[in-house]
Amino acid sequence: MKAGILVLMISISTTAFSQGLIGTWQLTEEKTCFNAQFEKSDTEKELEQSMDKSSKTAVAKIIKFDKKGTGEEAIFTTGKKKGTGMSSFKYSVKGNELQLLDSKSGIIVQRFIIDEVNESSLKIHDATKDCEAKSFSRVK
Repeated sequence: MKAGILVLMISISTTAFSQGLIGTWQLTEEKTCFNAQFEKSDTEKELEQSMDKSSKTAVAKIIKFDKKGTGEEAIFTTGKKKGTGMSSFKYSVKGNELQLLDSKSGIIVQRFIIDEVNESSLKIHDATKDCEAKSFSRVK
């Protein structure tokens, strides 16, 4: 009886993660291990702010997950209908782990731990490196 309840709870949590994942997400924040090791000086912060102001084109990294277990990732610039660097992949969700698979061979290419998924935000981190985290906001 206990085993049946445990299996039911695991399947419900897996379904909840995968259902909440379906849609289009825009990368809003990305932290790498390199960023975590070094703090920026005041000069670097000032230079970064001035470079952000001088940027004329907006760029967005978009990732899409569909119901069939496939997805796409691309970089979009302002005024362009199609993204550049478009890559297709398959995905699967096992518990709270998101596995990105090669679309042809089905081999696991990347593994992420889903920290949070709700109607408006998705937060994941690399399964092998806790310091590499990504935050997304739902586009549609």
